[in-house]
Amino acid sequence: MSAIQIIIGSLVIVSSLIIIVVVLMQQSREAGLSGAISGAADTFFGKNKGRTVEAKLEKFTKYFGIFFFVLVLAATILLLFLK
Repeated sequence: MSAIQIIIGSLVIVSSLIIIVVVLMQQSREAGLSGAISGAADTFFGKNKGRTVEAKLEKFTKYFGIFFFVLVLAATILLLFLK
């Protein structure tokens, strides 16, 4: 097992744990019937929508998910060529 394989493997494990933690930190969006009735109060273009902790967690999840996908894809391609 080469050093590159160990480094990429540990990066995949750490990044997967980070994604799990960040997803579990987010609040549920299930509001039930009351959320459907009062849904007009929650507008997408709210004044401070992008500054809340929830919005930052969503952005972090999106970008880290892309990073994780690229990392796993690169690891797979790299392992195929190292055989």
